[in-house]
Formats: sequence, structure tokens, C-alpha cells
Amino acid sequence: MPRTAIRPITLALGLALAWTAPSHAQTAANPGAYLAARLADADSDFAAAVDWYDKALLADPQNPDLLERAITNDLAMGAVDKAAASGAILLKSGSKNQLAYMAVMADNGLADRYDRIIADQKAGHSIGILVDRLVLAWARVGAGNMTEAQAVFDSIIQEPGTRTLGLYHKALALAASGDFEGADKVLSSPDGANTLQLRRAVLAHVQILSQLARAPEAIALIDKGFGPRPDDGIAALRARLLNNEKLDFDIARNARDGLAEVFFTLATALNDQADQTFVLLYARTATVLRPDHVEAQLMTATILESLDQLDLAASAFSAVPDGDAAYIAAQIGAAEVTLRMGRVDDAVALLQALDTRTPADINVLTALADALRRQDNCALAIQSYSAAVALLDKPAPGNWPLYYKRAGCLAQLDQWPAAEADFRMALTLDPNQPRVLNELGYTYVDRGENLDEALQMIQRAVAGSPDAGYIIDSLAWAYYRLGRFQDAVAPQEKASQLMPVDPVVTDHLGDIYWAVGRKREAQFQWRRALSYDPDDTEKARIQRKLDIGLDEVMAEEKAATPPTTTNDN
Repeated sequence: MPRTAIRPITLALGLALAWTAPSHAQTAANPGAYLAARLADADSDFAAAVDWYDKALLADPQNPDLLERAITNDLAMGAVDKAAASGAILLKSGSKNQLAYMAVMADNGLADRYDRIIADQKAGHSIGILVDRLVLAWARVGAGNMTEAQAVFDSIIQEPGTRTLGLYHKALALAASGDFEGADKVLSSPDGANTLQLRRAVLAHVQILSQLARAPEAIALIDKGFGPRPDDGIAALRARLLNNEKLDFDIARNARDGLAEVFFTLATALNDQADQTFVLLYARTATVLRPDHVEAQLMTATILESLDQLDLAASAFSAVPDGDAAYIAAQIGAAEVTLRMGRVDDAVALLQALDTRTPADINVLTALADALRRQDNCALAIQSYSAAVALLDKPAPGNWPLYYKRAGCLAQLDQWPAAEADFRMALTLDPNQPRVLNELGYTYVDRGENLDEALQMIQRAVAGSPDAGYIIDSLAWAYYRLGRFQDAVAPQEKASQLMPVDPVVTDHLGDIYWAVGRKREAQFQWRRALSYDPDDTEKARIQRKLDIGLDEVMAEEKAATPPTTTNDN
């Protein structure tokens, strides 16, 4: 949803947007469990928090603070039935708690108990102004009263800030009841055109037009909404329309789907506006009400990944069913999360299986190559990168990472001419890309080649990423290798401030201090570098510098280097 549409919606949410995780501490009968639960809360560790709040509630089952926190974490885990049980206790006590009602409402929606949803709202229970009205409208649909449902939708449409969502949901409700003409009329109106800012509104209108046997208009709408290069799922829909197939209407097949769509559309609107745990509760509620809501499932996975709940994110990605247009992307997402968990072999195996199943998929090949590179299997990674490159009709600026990553692997395998060509190609595609400028420039400095150009590259990289410590370290090291020791001091000190516990940056600072005569400070930095767990080779070299000094170490290394021979014949 465009940013211009977000602010009115966030204002209309009222109380819902103001929600934050409960902060009023109460005395718990099991303080140990309560403290452990709060620590889990701080880490967004929902699974652990659920366990600890369960233990705390055993000792104090009516504690409203514990109940609210338990509801939050149960909803975050997708356990709506459990959250609803706690919510019912809170509501029975007279509380008008938002989360308690949200959990109970979702549970009632799952069981198609629409009369209870309506009754709870009449009793004063609320999630937030806009949510309440959309939920009420869909509950009226579920209760079989379309006249009252449309009246609620119309009241939402009358408010300028919520008109777009009101029109969208009214059209869905009409289509769900079989009134495709009415739904098309809503979406084709001047105000309804704004709903096409929503991806799922475009899909809904395409399906509605297909049901009305207006395939050419549906195809034109796809072309307008998704451009000349739609994703695989949209391309497949377009192909079916061209083949005169009638598309089922499945964006909201019934009232329960409508409730799921309420929580998904609001989660979409709030995704970069509100606390991520809050958005997660909305996305999770959508997936519970409608398990086949793939977009809500992907949003849930992405949020969990952003909160570093990687196991949960992997499970959410894996929940996307085989055969869905988003299945490949979801499996790649699961593999990337698995990589982040350090399970490199598992990620490689997953992607290799995916590559066998869907050969010649550039996204799969790229993800597989990245995973193989993480596995230190550069030879196979190069093969996958090369296969991905071969699929490019014409390399575009956005393809620079393929060449850059392949170059890194080639350099690691001492295939420098090929690596240099790939680095240069990456720069051709994106001439000011700091990562490429830095790595190629740094490699030139390390190799003693093209030193003037190398320094200019690194200076441009610093200009592009002035707060990247590793790039500033490259600049300082370039000065050092060029013998400009005094020039190296300031950037290396800045790099050390930006990356204070990096063994390589700290070691470099020691070398530079030594070169300008600040030998005690150099020794201090080398000791610091040793404490930051350098690799074995660097560890031995740093210790040797502490034992005999940098000058002697360099002399030893020079003596151990075989002389270069030349053939004069």
C-alpha cells in the first residue's frame, strides 16, 4: 500500500495503534517464572515466553498482567485457541482488554460464531475503531444479513481516511455472496480505482471480471497493475485468462476469509508504522483464520525473521504449500533463514533439492550459490553462479551481485584474471557500488597492482558508505601499503571505533601505530586483537609481532619468500 494511504488508516485504527506490550508489572506468585518470561519478552522469544507465562499462571491464574502477556505470546505463536481461553478469563472479569477480545473474536470467527462477535461488540469490547467496524461488517455477512453488512461497509466508505479499505472489503463481500456485478461496480467506480493500489484488490477484480466472462478486461487490468514482467503467479493467471479459463473467486470466499483479510490488509498498512510484534499479531491472526492465506504466511515469516525468531520463521516459510506460485520463493526464504541459524549443510541440501526440481531458475541458482559459498565450496558455487549468469538475456544494473560474488569465489581459488574480469563487470553494471569498489581496490592494494586506481576506488567506496568500518579500514590499509603511514592513522582509528572488536581492524591499527613509531600503542592493539578470536594463522602472526616486533616479522617473511625468477631467453 502506498505511503499516501497509510497515515489516514493508522489514525483510524485508534486504540489499536496505541497498543504496546504490557508494561505494568504486578507481583507474581511465581517471580522466577515471571522474570524469565519478561526476559523472553525482551528477546521476542515467543516460544520460551509462552512456557514461562504458563508456569507463572499456574501459581496465579487470574493475574491480568500475566494473562495479557500470555495472550500476546500465544497469538504471536498462532495459538488462537489458547489465547482465547486466557482472553475469556479476562473478559469475564469485566476487562475491556483489546488483545483479549481480539483472541476471543478470532476463535469465534474460526467456529463461525458470528452472533457472538456481534454481541461482544454490543457489550463494548473493542480492538480498534476501524478493525471493529470491518469485523462487524463481516460478522453481519456471516450471520446472513447483507443489508446490515453493507450499511457498516458504507459507514466506513463515508470516512475519507478509510474509504479505500471500505470499498475493497465491500466489493469482496459482494463477490463472496455471488454478486459479481455489484462487486465490479464498486471496484470500477472513481473512488474504487484507488483500491488498485492494493495487490490483492487487483487480483480480486481480475477474478471478478473472469467470473463475468470479461477476460480481455481482466488481462488489461493485469498488464496495468503488474507491468510487463509480472511474477510467476500473476503470469500464470494471465496465461489462464488467455486460454479462456474462468478463474475462481478465492480472495474472500466467505465471512471467515473476510475476517482474515481484515487482519491482513491492516497488517500490510501498518507493517512499517507500528511495533513489529503488534503487526505480527495481526498477520498471525489472518493465517489462523485462513491457513491458505499465503501472503499473510509470508508476511508472518518475514516479521519473525526480522525479530530473529529464525526457527519460527523457517516454519512459517515452510508452511507455504507445494504447488502455490510462491512456493519457490518461500523455500528460498526458509533456506536463507536456515543459513542464518548456522545450519549451512541443511540449507545447501534444501536448495540442491529445489534446483533439481526446478532447474534453470535464476533465484534458486543464486540462493544455492550463496549457500555453497557459505559452505566454503567455491568450486560448486562458481558453477551455480555461472548457470545463473547464463540465464540473463542482458545483464542489468541489478545483476551486479552475481558477478561480484562469483569474483570473490574465483579470487579465493586463485583464479585472479577471471575474478578481476567479474569485478570489472560488476562495476560496469553499477559503477559506484561501494562493496565492489572496496573489494577490488583492496585486492589490488594487497597484490601491489594498480595502486593509484585502487586508492581512488577505495576513496569512492568510502564516499558511498562513509560509516562502513570495513571500507574505511581498506582506505587506511591502502595508505599503509603505499607507505603513507601518517595518512593511514586517522581512518584506521575511525575504523576501529566503528568496528571495535574486529581482530583484523584492530591488528591493522597496531601495524599502523608501529609504522609511525607509536610502538607501545601498537603492542596494546595487538593484544586487543588476540582477545577478539582471530583465525589461527593471524593469531600466530600477531603473537610473533608481540614477541619480536613488526620489523623482524616482516624481515622473516621476506626471507621465507622464494625469489622471483625471470627467463631472459
